[in-house]
Amino acid sequence: MAFLLPVQQWSTVTAVTTSGNAVRMAETLRVEELRQVCALLLDAVQERFGAEVDLSVLDVDHYWNVDLRSAFSILEDPASGIDVGQSSDDVAELRALLRRPADEGPWLWHDLQHLAGVLRLLAYLDLPAAETDES
Repeated sequence: MAFLLPVQQWSTVTAVTTSGNAVRMAETLRVEELRQVCALLLDAVQERFGAEVDLSVLDVDHYWNVDLRSAFSILEDPASGIDVGQSSDDVAELRALLRRPADEGPWLWHDLQHLAGVLRLLAYLDLPAAETDES
């Protein structure tokens, strides 16, 4: 038996069997499109926040994170895979990547997680202000 999971614009609907085996998506991820989207979004970040974001003035550094294996094992309870990430560590790791010798990386599984942490921080900073319930 399979059920369908609707997913956003860049892919098709994926069927997942009750045993947890995913049917392959028909859509492909085009790296060039991803590169264009990243450029578009980073241009918007720069327009919104400027060329530099002063992290020292933010009241957030730590955030909830779900480890990669748990995040993609959707039929399992992710509770054991929840840990705490740190934005300042993410930035430090990305800067270290820029200094890393070419023959030592990048390590996609590691470095992309730190990039995702920074991108989530930028998304968090752009959240609309919470509305207070005045009823």
